[in-house]
Amino acid sequence: MGGGGGRGGRSRTQRKHFRQSRENVWKRPKSDPSSDQNDNNNNNNGANPNWQPFATQNPAFDEYYKEQGIVSSEEWDAFMGVLRKPLPAAFRINASSQFYEDIRNQLENDFMNSLQAEVTDGDEPEAIRPLPWYPENLAWHSNFSRMQLRKNQNLERFHEFLKLENEIGNITRQEAVSMVPPLFLDVCADHFVLDMCAAPGSKTFQLLEIIHRSAKPGCLPDGLVVANDLDVQRCNLLIHQTKRMCTANLIVTNHEAQHFPGCRLNKNDSNASGIGTELESSIRQLLFDRVLCDVPCSGDGTLRKAPDIWRKWNVGLGNGLHSLQVQIAMRGISLLKVGGKMVYSTCSMNPIENEAVVAEILQQCGGSVELADVSSELPHLVRRPGLKRWKVRDKGVWLSSHKDVSKYRTNAIVPSMFPSGRSYTGTTDNNHRMELGEECENNGNGNSEESKDTFLPTEDSRIQADELNEEVSEFPLERCMRILPHDQNGGAFFIAVIHKRAPLPAIQEKPKCLLENDLCSSKSEPHLETQNQVTEDANDLEIIPTEGTDEKFSEAASEADLIDNNPDGAADLIENDLGGAALEPESSTACKEHNVEGAQVPGDGETDQKKAGGKRKLQIQGKWRGVDPVVFFKDEAIISSIKTFYGIKDSFPLSGHLVTRNLDNNHVKRIYYISKSVKNVLELNFSVGQQLKITSIGLKMFERQTSREGSTAPCCFRISSEGLPLILPYITKQILYASLIDFKHLLQYKSIKYSDFVDAEFGKKASDLMPGCCVVVLRKDDNASLDGEIDGSTIAIGCWKGRASLTVMVTAIDCQELLERLVIRMETEKESSVKEVEPSNLEAGLVEDIDGIENGDKYESGD
Repeated sequence: MGGGGGRGGRSRTQRKHFRQSRENVWKRPKSDPSSDQNDNNNNNNGANPNWQPFATQNPAFDEYYKEQGIVSSEEWDAFMGVLRKPLPAAFRINASSQFYEDIRNQLENDFMNSLQAEVTDGDEPEAIRPLPWYPENLAWHSNFSRMQLRKNQNLERFHEFLKLENEIGNITRQEAVSMVPPLFLDVCADHFVLDMCAAPGSKTFQLLEIIHRSAKPGCLPDGLVVANDLDVQRCNLLIHQTKRMCTANLIVTNHEAQHFPGCRLNKNDSNASGIGTELESSIRQLLFDRVLCDVPCSGDGTLRKAPDIWRKWNVGLGNGLHSLQVQIAMRGISLLKVGGKMVYSTCSMNPIENEAVVAEILQQCGGSVELADVSSELPHLVRRPGLKRWKVRDKGVWLSSHKDVSKYRTNAIVPSMFPSGRSYTGTTDNNHRMELGEECENNGNGNSEESKDTFLPTEDSRIQADELNEEVSEFPLERCMRILPHDQNGGAFFIAVIHKRAPLPAIQEKPKCLLENDLCSSKSEPHLETQNQVTEDANDLEIIPTEGTDEKFSEAASEADLIDNNPDGAADLIENDLGGAALEPESSTACKEHNVEGAQVPGDGETDQKKAGGKRKLQIQGKWRGVDPVVFFKDEAIISSIKTFYGIKDSFPLSGHLVTRNLDNNHVKRIYYISKSVKNVLELNFSVGQQLKITSIGLKMFERQTSREGSTAPCCFRISSEGLPLILPYITKQILYASLIDFKHLLQYKSIKYSDFVDAEFGKKASDLMPGCCVVVLRKDDNASLDGEIDGSTIAIGCWKGRASLTVMVTAIDCQELLERLVIRMETEKESSVKEVEPSNLEAGLVEDIDGIENGDKYESGD
C-alpha cells in the first residue's frame, strides 16, 4: 500500500520497517563463525539450533477471519496453508522500453525451458509463466521465492537477469496482485492521474508506462502523473523507482494525502502573486481524470511476503486506520473530475478497511458517485465479490451494530465501520452487550456453527438479517473485488472502482468528529469556493488512536525490497542522483544519511539563498521550509549555446520547458525538461502560492560537465543519459553513426583512441567533432547511409570527445545491459544467416568478441 496518508507517528513506523528491509524476513539470521560448520552439517536434517522459523499463526487472526466469513469453512485449511508459504516472485516488463519484445522473447524461449528442471512445488508445474490476466504476456509469475532465487546456484543466471533488468528499468519486480489496480483505471495518454499514496512507486511506474505507451511514437503524452507520499524518505524511494522510467511527465509531491492541495485559481490570485503575473496557466484548477487511492492499511494481505506481521497482527490495526482511509478516499473523490474514475485499494483482507470504507464513501457522496461493475474486465483474474455484511470486534467483543458499542468506545468505534453506517442515539442495552461478550468468550473464537452458516456473503433477505441482529449494507458492495492468496498462489488485495457522475453535494453540518486543526481549511486554501470547502471539510474525520494502532503495516513498507539490493538499509537503493529535479527538506536526517545528491547540492542554490536577505528568501522559497523552489530556467545565452552546439531543431520546444532548482544561473548543475502538461501544472502552482510541495519534477536533460576537458569545451553542458532518448530525434550536430563492431567495442572498453576504431572513417569523423559531449548511434545497417533515421528502436549512447580518444559517458550497468542485448540480437541474426553466408572478417572478429564475453568477460553490474 501507499504510505502517503498518515501523520508523523505512522511515518516513523514505516521508516523503521524500511530500514529493517522487511524483504529478508524469511532469511535465516546470520550466525557466528563458530556455528557456520554446524549450520552446514545440519542443513539437510534441520538440526541447526541457532535457527528458529517465523511463527505463522495467530489465534486472533483465525478467530477474526473465520467470523467475518471471507472464505467458507471448507476452504479455510487451503487458505491458511497458502498463507504460510513464502510468496513466489513476480515481475512486470516495462512496455515502454525499447527492448521489451527482446525481454519477453528471452523469457518465452530461454528461461521457461532452462528453469523447468528446478521446479519442486507440485502446485506449480511451470518454473515461470506469464500471468494470464495481464495484457500481452508482460507480467510474469515465478515458482521461486525471493530466498530461493538468492540461494539456489542453478537460478543464478535468472536472478542476475532480474536484478540487471530491474536496475535498468526494463522490468519492475512487483507482487502480482499489486499490478491489478492500475489496470482498472482505464488510463489514456491525455489523462491527469493522481497516485495519492505512491511509495514505493511500482504502481506509479505502471501508470507512467500506460501513459507513455498510449502516446504517439516520438511524442510526449499530453497527460501526467502526480505521485504523492507523506514521508520524505519514502519519496526518495519513489523517485529512485520512477527514475528508471526517464519521463518528463511526472511530478512527485510530499503531502498528507487526506489534505492534498486543491490548487484552484481565482481571478484575483494572479494579481496577488508576483510570479503569477508573468504566467498564464491553461488550467485554473488541478483536477484529475483518474485517481489511484491505494491507502495505508494493516497489510495482512502481505503475510506471505512479510511473515513478521503474524505475531503483530491484532484487530486494532484495521479499526485504527478506518477513519484515515475514509478521509483519504473522500479527498481523492473531491479531486476527481466529473466523469472520472477512482480505484480504492488495500492489501488488507479486513472488511473494516475495505467494504466499510467504500460504503461510507457512497454514503457521503450520495448519488454523485457509483460503484462500477467491472466483473467482465480481466476475465482471467480470479476474484471474489465484496461482502455485504460483517462485524466489528473491539476489546474482545463482537459488535453487530453501532448500538452495541459502549459509550466509552464511541469515539473509537464509529458508525461507518458497520454495514448500515447508521449511528444510534440514547442509552445502550448494556445487558445485551454483556451477553454478547460472554457468548464470544464461551465459544472461544466467537463463531458457533449456526453463525458460520448464516454469516457467509450470501444474498439473504434483510428480514432474516434483522432476526439475527446483523446489519446488511444497502449498497452494491458485491461489485468490489477481493483477491485471496489461495486462488492464484499470490497475495491478497481488495479493489473497488468508483465512477464520479456529478459534483459532490454540499454538506451543511460538520460531523462531531471533525478535526479541530483542519489543514484543509480556508487558511491554507482561501481560493476554494464555499460549497466545495464545506464538502471537503466534512470529509476530514478525526483519527482516534485505538488499541494496536502503533503497529500497522502497508504494502509500501514491505515493497521496499523491490530493488533487491543491500538488506542493511536504503543507502544502496538511492544513488547520488535521483533523476528528477529532486530536493528533500534539510530537517530529514535520514535523507542526509543516504547522501542524496539532490538533498544538498553544493552551490546549487543553498549558498546563494543564504546570501540573500531573509525577506527575499521567504518570498522566493514560499512556505516549504528547507526545500528549494522549482524555477523556470530562462538564461537565453546558455539555452542558445546548447541549441547551437547540438544543432537542436526548432521543432523541439526548449523555452518554457526547462526548469532548475538553483536561482543562480552561473552555478546551475542540472537542467530538467518538463512536458507541456507538467509546465501548465507548475505555472498553476506558482499562481496559487506554491501550494504543491514538489520533491521531484521533470526529466534530467542537461548536466554541467565538470571535468578538466569540460572547461575548454564550447558548450559546458552535456546531454544526460536519461534525456537522450527524448532529444535524440532533434539533434543535427555532434552526432556519429557507428558500426556494430565499433559500437560494441565502445561499450566494452569504455574509451578508444580515434586510430583504433575498426572503421577508420568513423574514427576520423569522431576526431573532427568539436570537443565536448557527442552522441554515438548504432547503425542499423553497415551498408546504409550514415544519416540514418532515428526512431523508437534506435540505440544511442552519450560520449565525450577528447583530444585523443572517444570516451563513453554511460554507467557500467548500462553498458553491461546494452552489451547483453546486442549479444542476444547478434546470436539470433547469426543463427538465421550462418548457413547461407560466410562471415566477413569484421563479423568474424565480432563473433570472437561475443564468445569472449560468454566465456567469462565480466563487467561491473553496479549492484
